[in-house]
Amino acid sequence: MTEQDLDPTTGARAGRSAADLDAGAIAAPVTAATDTALIGDIEEALKDVVDPELGVNIVDLGLVYDMSVERTDAGTNATIDMTLTSAACPLTDMIEDQVSAALTGGPDGGLVNDFAINWVWLPPWDVSRITDDGREQMRALGFNI
Repeated sequence: MTEQDLDPTTGARAGRSAADLDAGAIAAPVTAATDTALIGDIEEALKDVVDPELGVNIVDLGLVYDMSVERTDAGTNATIDMTLTSAACPLTDMIEDQVSAALTGGPDGGLVNDFAINWVWLPPWDVSRITDDGREQMRALGFNI
């Protein structure tokens, strides 16, 4: 993460607003075969990021809306558009730390050099976004879904 990724007033990661997303500010789609494979690897790594309140990973909960990668001379950067089950979720920092560990950590340096999470609130998350695997995980934890 670079300083330009931080909101100057709060010091938090800067995300895109719903208006930005509606206006087409989403990164260009990934077309190279290697980048498509990397997107798959990133999605798989994000399955290690567990929502602390529900105990199910963020991918199977349907919290990840979009992903893109950009390769530069400085390395590979990922952008993840995601939401939370509630805009008032107090665990944003914990989820960002888990994403960091999943994507940039490890003995070989990780899948990407850096990442940014764009917190998206439209469309709002609802239970219809949960995958079949996520529903199975929730049932195993005692949720009636």
